Formats: sequence, C-alpha cells, structure tokens
Amino acid sequence: MTQAESQATGALADIRVLELGTLIAGPYAGRLLGDMGADVIKIEDPKRPDPLRTWGQGERDGHRFFWTVHARNKRCITLDLRAPDGQELFRRLVAESDVIVENFRPGTLEKWGLGYDVLSEINPGIVLARVSGYGQTGPKAGRAGYASVAEGESGLRHLNGYPGQAPPRLALSLGDTLGGMFAVQGVLAALLSRERTGRGQVVDVALTEACLAVQESVIPDYDAAGVVRGPSGTRLEGIAPSNLYRTSDDMWIIIAANQDTVFRRLCTAMDRPELADDPRFADHLARGLNQDELDVLIGDWAATSTLEDLLAHLSEAGVVAGPVNTVAEVVADPQFRARDMIVPHHDERTDTDVLGPGVVPVLGETPGSVRRAGPPVAGYDNAVVYGEVLGLSEVEQKELRERGII
Repeated sequence: MTQAESQATGALADIRVLELGTLIAGPYAGRLLGDMGADVIKIEDPKRPDPLRTWGQGERDGHRFFWTVHARNKRCITLDLRAPDGQELFRRLVAESDVIVENFRPGTLEKWGLGYDVLSEINPGIVLARVSGYGQTGPKAGRAGYASVAEGESGLRHLNGYPGQAPPRLALSLGDTLGGMFAVQGVLAALLSRERTGRGQVVDVALTEACLAVQESVIPDYDAAGVVRGPSGTRLEGIAPSNLYRTSDDMWIIIAANQDTVFRRLCTAMDRPELADDPRFADHLARGLNQDELDVLIGDWAATSTLEDLLAHLSEAGVVAGPVNTVAEVVADPQFRARDMIVPHHDERTDTDVLGPGVVPVLGETPGSVRRAGPPVAGYDNAVVYGEVLGLSEVEQKELRERGII
C-alpha cells in the first residue's frame, strides 16, 4: 500500500490502531475500525502468523478468503513481542498510536512487560481494548475462551434450535463477532472520553458477556417470573405471526406481522379481514396464545402461491415479508448492490478482485471504505511502517529481520 493509499478519509482517519492477537474477535474489531478509516497496523509473530490466513471454505489458487475480508484495510507487520528488542519496538509504536486491540489470554501482555500500567506511562491517551473469553477479572478470567463455548456458557446457544433437540450453532463464529463489535463500541466511547479528559482507558470485553448482552428479556423473565426461555424453532414464543412458511414452489417465505396494524393488513391480503377482529387474534397477547392455530391458517394460505407472487402481493399490502436467501441470491440482490454492500476487494496475492461485504454503518459525511484486501503475506508492510512510523533505516530493518525480531 502506498503512502497515498494509507491516508483514509473515513471518520477515524486520524486514529492509529495497533492490532495484536489472532483469529476472529480482535481482528474483527480491527477490521471495523479500519473500515471507518483508522490506520490499522496488524502485528503478527514473524514465526507464527495469524492462522486466519488459511481459513475459509472457498479456495482459489490455494488461497482462502476469510483473511481477505477480516484483514482488509490493514497494514501488516511482523514483530516478536516475546523478545526484549521486539517489546521495545512495540513501546515505540505505542507512543505513536491511539488504540491497541488485543485478544490474548488475560495476563499475556503483563507477562511481556506490556500491561496497561506500562503502556499508559508511555502514552497516557492510549486506549487498550482487551477481548477475552471471560474478561480480565473474576474466577474464570485466566481460562482460554472460544466463541462456541462462550455462546454455550452465556445461555445463548440454549435459545437456538428446536425444543428437545441438540442446540445448533449458527454456521458462523457469532460470539467472536459480537465480542468484536462491543470492543469497537467501547473504543469509540473511550476515544470520545479522551477528548474531554486527555486520558485513555482499558476496554474490557468478554465473549461470554457479549453473548449475554443480546439476550433481551431472558434474565428478567427468569428472575421475576421463573420462566426459563428455551428454543422455539423458526418462531419466537408469544410473538405472532412471525414465522416462515412454505410456498407452492417449495420455497420459504418469512412473514412478520406481529404488530396489530400490520396483522390487519395481512388479514386483508389473505382475503380474511375478519381474522383481525377474531378474539383469538385481535391483539398481541391473544395471537401469542393462539400462534399454533394462526400459523396453520397462514401456512395454508402461503402454500397456494409462489414465493415471487407472495412477495409482490405482501409488499403492495404493506406487510413485512421476505425470502430466505442463499449467498448467491444475496450477491445478486439489487438492494445490497445499490448500497455498496457487495464490493470488490483487490487481492494482491492473485492480482484479482474478489467480492466481500461492504461497510456498515453508512455514514453520510465521512463514509467508510474498502481500500485493500488483507495483505498477502506476514510482514508485507514492514518497510513502510517501520520506516514511516519509527524512522528505521533499511540497514536497521535488515539487522532486525536477520535476528528474527521483525
């Protein structure tokens, strides 16, 4: 990446981020910050690069594509943080940066002499985002943690699937994604606070707590009423109609008409306006109590039309409905295309473009962007970063490289 390419124009264009750690949660947080314009410098061990480079189910020319998306908009350098000289170089980078994102097991930075007490002495404004399985404190803090276990321990996995069956996972690392998103939320709040106080702080994110935070009323339902919520298949218990239904061409349609006004529109669209005033379905509570019967009525009606016809009919009627798309249909969707949610990433390894997700959220004045795919090899940006940020000469870099420090 050239000097010009490194100058992003997003909302965080004046923020430099040092990204430590591997795999998903920390790198996902770094990706989101990079999408918004931050200069994200990903630091990899020169002997053990991020395993994410080899992840992904698709392959082309021996290259997999998880890395392409999660390392986008980053500059990649190598640095041995276990070596004293590597730790000294890192301290010099900290002095020139705003944010550090790491997802090591708690205590790792401290073991290397790089705890927040040390880093904040070097740079009082530094924000340290720490993503771990259980957080930096508490009886489980020292345990290793992965998203799948966090989803289970937080109770999130218990809510998924069908009653009486093994609770399945979403075919993604959801817990890591949630952890990364909460880390970015914390970083942005800490940067805003720094504007007032001049000081940074630690952002402590646990994967278990990120999974717990999205569970709506699960805890008060239990505490106040003794309700242990469980999986409910394709619907939510007590919220109806909001389910998927099979169409005449053997496709699935999701119809979400649980609000009173939208349900009345659905009844009209079904040529059954009387259902809106039926005591069994007249309001939210009644529909929740009788959702089995209501689902049968809607399912029988949906089965008489094709997906395309149903979508057109319900859209015209003002009823919320949509298909269950595969990725092939998502990539072709004109709405996603119109909002630049399917965008090319230039893969420097193969010198070709590969599609990936766009930048969320869309900012009106300082939009984010995808400026490059993940750098193809560890240390790809060593010369530029060490020269530009730390002023190291080619001779100094060569000596460090020969010693395995970078």
